[in-house]
Amino acid sequence: MLILLPPSETKRPGGDGPRWRADALAYPTLSTQREQVIDALVALSDDEEAAARVLKLSARQRGEVAVNAALRGSPTMPAVDRYTGVLFDALDAATLDAAARGWLDGHVATHSAPFGLVGALDPIPAYRLGAGIRIPGLPPMRAVWADAVGAAIAASSPSFVLDLRSEAYVALGPVPAGIPQAYVRVVSEGPDGAVRALNHFNKHAKGELVRRLATSRPGIAGPDALMRWAQDEEIVLRPSAAGELELVVPPVTR
Repeated sequence: MLILLPPSETKRPGGDGPRWRADALAYPTLSTQREQVIDALVALSDDEEAAARVLKLSARQRGEVAVNAALRGSPTMPAVDRYTGVLFDALDAATLDAAARGWLDGHVATHSAPFGLVGALDPIPAYRLGAGIRIPGLPPMRAVWADAVGAAIAASSPSFVLDLRSEAYVALGPVPAGIPQAYVRVVSEGPDGAVRALNHFNKHAKGELVRRLATSRPGIAGPDALMRWAQDEEIVLRPSAAGELELVVPPVTR
């Protein structure tokens, strides 16, 4: 099983890993696209005003331009530790034991705008770039990544893909047809049976789901096996009329 995660806009600074190299990451067929995006992002950072405008940075976020400018020489850390935010805080990979982190490395990839797919323990630097940004000198991100990421997923021959990405990142690399897959949507169900999609709690629930998988390390080869595991774990995961999987969480109380 391959689990696809979205990245987070927020990231932990620093690191003690070696400088970033495109060929040091999983999915080496994406190296050419990685180099192209990083070259363009670093070049953009030569002009702070232009970079802030393109990246849609506030005055408080201007420091992110310098982060991008130093990207090629910055220290790295494992991707699953670099990202912060709701999903990754719920996953809390730093508190997992070596066996669970190893499971993440073998089963989880995060889809980033500058690097494409990266393995959970792949060393990456801090950066600032979102899926919807158009960098001068490059085609739209979808044109850069979609075919290449789809081909990389296919080449890895996953038995089953559990897609936890946001729709913006799905567009940057749709899972090829023919590969067993399921897109997960997080919902709550009210007392009247009404189903409501969630936003903030969507990310938290996905992070918790991946943590539960990493700690139990089940052998899952398809959606049916995943739902059986979820039932044993008292997690409500069910097919929806839209052909997706619904991860059902308790209604949010305010």
